[in-house]
Amino acid sequence: MSLFGFSLRPRRAKSANTAKDRLQLLLAHERVSGSEPADFLPQLQNDIIAVIRKYVNVGDDDVDIRMERGDELSSLEINIEMPASASEKSEKSEKAETADKPKK
Repeated sequence: MSLFGFSLRPRRAKSANTAKDRLQLLLAHERVSGSEPADFLPQLQNDIIAVIRKYVNVGDDDVDIRMERGDELSSLEINIEMPASASEKSEKSEKAETADKPKK
């Protein structure tokens, strides 16, 4: 293995780019197939929730996925309600502790 061998290896695609490409293909397929209802949305929502749960603790009700179809444009809208971060939680608990302490 050469010293510069690590830089010559092909890089793996980022998961966000891969997911974006897959969604674009999925939307293109749906656009071509006509006005059939989007029966893949429940499975898509489950897959998206599974990926998000790798990084953040979210519930099934915290993710809302909608597909809107127009004459020339289809859009996929994903809304994710993110939990408060650990730092925000610790700041809130520190404020609560300071408020509970009696003043001297």
